[in-house]
Amino acid sequence: MFHASFNSFDDTITSETAHALAPYGWDEAWAAEFGPHLAQRLVPGRVVRVDRGQCDVITPDGVVRADTAFVTPHDPLRVICTGDWAVLDADGTPRYVRAYLPRRTALVRSTSSTRSEGQILAANIDHAIIAVSLAVEVDLGRIERFLSLVWESGAEPVVVLTKTDLVADETTCSHLEADVRAIAPGVTVLPVSALTGEGMEVLSAVVSGGTSALLGVSGAGKSTLANALIGEDVMTVQAARDVDGKGRHTTTTRNLLALPGGGVLIDTPGLRGVGLWDSGTGIGQTFSEIEDLAEECRFHDCAHEVEPGCAVQAAIEDGQLPQRRLESYRKLLRENQRIVAKTDARLRAEIRRDWKLKGAEGRANMQAKRGHMR
Repeated sequence: MFHASFNSFDDTITSETAHALAPYGWDEAWAAEFGPHLAQRLVPGRVVRVDRGQCDVITPDGVVRADTAFVTPHDPLRVICTGDWAVLDADGTPRYVRAYLPRRTALVRSTSSTRSEGQILAANIDHAIIAVSLAVEVDLGRIERFLSLVWESGAEPVVVLTKTDLVADETTCSHLEADVRAIAPGVTVLPVSALTGEGMEVLSAVVSGGTSALLGVSGAGKSTLANALIGEDVMTVQAARDVDGKGRHTTTTRNLLALPGGGVLIDTPGLRGVGLWDSGTGIGQTFSEIEDLAEECRFHDCAHEVEPGCAVQAAIEDGQLPQRRLESYRKLLRENQRIVAKTDARLRAEIRRDWKLKGAEGRANMQAKRGHMR
């Protein structure tokens, strides 16, 4: 008799989950991941917001408030976050999140703290919408940082150039779009205006398939985009300062919202800094043309400076590759190496060894130069 009742519970949870959570991204693969938890009479739900040890979770019964005490490890990259699929108690006061399902993707950045810890921004996203305002000077280096972060996460980046209605003329807008496309190989770049509706239909089609996260600095127009995609004013919008286009952090938490045309949107707070966190693969994807050129260099360890047969320097000389692009690539690689070295003892030792070798070479060169001068 208990066995029959237990099977009835399983069947009810399975059917209710498929019906209620499908708009939030639930599929057969997630159902398979959740399978082992059915025996413990737990239920699944998607985290729509996290706040001070509590989180809001959409479940087959609606949105519930749950305690995260059981999923608060010392590792900041393992704490539960918006976009996670939670495993929680079927009832009780309070209800607890007991675990979360393995993540498919995760957006992680380095914090601005001196400890250089990683911070997870959102989980299980398919597209990352990088909002870039055309109302102020476009920072190509910052876009490259965002692209590296997104490629590393496993999600697909989409660069959305917002506020096209504030650009002086169509030619200027076209030039700005071309500049961004040049640094975003293989990435969809969409100029849009939430005010006039330009490009919004295409963007709506992109986000209708899966889960998307909105990224960008304050004042980039993320909340306005979110409202336009959702079809109502659910996110507060504040005007950006005229002097620098910076906003005032309209969004203060990460919120997950179902879109009327299908798909799910996570709106994130404006990021003051875009610190990379172990993003070597993402940097390589962002600067794929440089890494492709490097394969053609005469020496496999070419530094792309003065070595003979350097395909990268040859591309710069003939105008195929901007010098700024190479400098940005080097800067992000150095930054990423420093971050990784703080948590990787072997890499720290390799870096120190390289420093010693370079120091010894420098001293030898100086001595040789002095001997020649004599």
